[in-house]
Amino acid sequence: MTHTVVGIFDDRGDAQSAMNELVDAGFIKEHIDLSNRAAGDTGTTADNSYTSTSANQGIGDRISNFFSSLFDDEDTVRNYSYAASDAEAILTVQVDSDDRARVAQEILDRNGAIDVDERGASYSGQNLTDTDRTTGRDTGTTGTKIPVVEENLKVGKRTVEGGGARIRSRIVEKPVEESVRLREEHVVVNRHPVNRAVTDADMRNFQPGEMEITERSEVPIVGKEARVVEEVEVGKTVSERDETVRDTVRRTDVDVQEIDSDTDINKTRSRTAKP
Repeated sequence: MTHTVVGIFDDRGDAQSAMNELVDAGFIKEHIDLSNRAAGDTGTTADNSYTSTSANQGIGDRISNFFSSLFDDEDTVRNYSYAASDAEAILTVQVDSDDRARVAQEILDRNGAIDVDERGASYSGQNLTDTDRTTGRDTGTTGTKIPVVEENLKVGKRTVEGGGARIRSRIVEKPVEESVRLREEHVVVNRHPVNRAVTDADMRNFQPGEMEITERSEVPIVGKEARVVEEVEVGKTVSERDETVRDTVRRTDVDVQEIDSDTDINKTRSRTAKP
């Protein structure tokens, strides 16, 4: 999508510097138009886009028609027409994207392009009457509107990160000990010298034989049992609080001062003709 970026300058040198910087920044020179005010002229004449109008059109009409072809908003057209009527140069740049348009606008502003809205708002009702007179139009009114701008404080909310807790679990080992009583068996052989008569039982055992006695002992058996002994619960509590936000807002105050009837209105007009 093609965009047209317009810069209005009070100094031709500033406009030329802006044009040179645009070319250095990679903007196509054929897409840049610099219109300087001709000597003794009250409007720009170098740009073909608004000098090809009919010969009976005034300078104000040509400037207004040019900006009407660029902007749809009547206030914007009026502000640019007012600013261009006193400017020394108008610089226009054709670009093909929003990003390039922003770059071009920054270059124009950096080199001294005027604030068109501020300049247009500074024109009084007397300026409007004089301009209409030079273009051959009669608006039928000599008044003007002064906008009263008032700022309102808007308070929103956004979530930011504060403190917190990091929970980490790990396995640790520690030495433990338990006591257990163990039983052991030992074979004991005792010989006792005797001297007695042989009994029948002795005679029955008086033959070859063999006997085994087994020793037994207890050994510890180690096992492990896992049990849950504690639970760590992690959560968040939510609380709300009221906070008072303090700031300043601005508002346009319009002071109206009565002028004595014997004041020379022509002198008043000459002082307010320039912003």
